[in-house]
Amino acid sequence: MKAPDIFYVEDDPDYVFFMENAIQEIGDNLVLRVASDGQEAISSLKRLIDEKTVPKLILLDLNLPNISGLDILRFIREIPAMKTVPVLLFSTSDSPKDVRASIEFGANAYVTKPDGYEKLLQCIDSVQKFWFNHHLRVN
Repeated sequence: MKAPDIFYVEDDPDYVFFMENAIQEIGDNLVLRVASDGQEAISSLKRLIDEKTVPKLILLDLNLPNISGLDILRFIREIPAMKTVPVLLFSTSDSPKDVRASIEFGANAYVTKPDGYEKLLQCIDSVQKFWFNHHLRVN
């Protein structure tokens, strides 16, 4: 299994649809893999680790069924092979409590989901430019 450029954990199928389109529109041949809940995310990440591949970036929704985004973040940060993978919490919540908890658990950034497709496109373009073009990556 080829490692994705972006591993996205999102339970809202509509938001996944818009994200897939935004990634395609931005171009740059980014490979997106989506997990629809926390259990699927952990299973997929375990498979990637077993195959000795890791995503270049993880976008993680905070409010997920079964396993929360913070629990997934904790799982990611406990795995040596994933310690250097940037994880961005990507949530509708703009609560300072959620932002603080995410950073304390090891998130590299916290991004509030934008309203509307054009704002999503701008947001993902900025994320892509920063994390794939301007940011010095370890992996």
